[in-house]
Amino acid sequence: MSLVSWKWGGVVVLAVASAGAYAADVPGGLEIAKSNACMGCHAVDRKLVGPSFQQIAGKYKGDAQAPAKLAVKVRDGGSGVWGAIPMPSHPRMSDADIRTVVAWVLAGAPGK
Repeated sequence: MSLVSWKWGGVVVLAVASAGAYAADVPGGLEIAKSNACMGCHAVDRKLVGPSFQQIAGKYKGDAQAPAKLAVKVRDGGSGVWGAIPMPSHPRMSDADIRTVVAWVLAGAPGK
């Protein structure tokens, strides 16, 4: 286990992270991804417009800052990490939904 900190909406957040920490808190990740148009550009196991969720999990495996980095990417959008096609921002997604989707992705986007 390790102590992880990141900035979330102007607040410094502290959390305890472990190798299996993501999987326990992701039961609604797939449903939230579907309801927020994530599946229009991403698939669980293959590249669409953007990388698959499993590719994202692999890229950020072992990165303690990944939850914060990806939360910002989901909320604000961006480009350049996976190529020239930009990821649109999702400013209307709640912080809780973003955290859940990010945790689900980092857990390898497990099925039901």
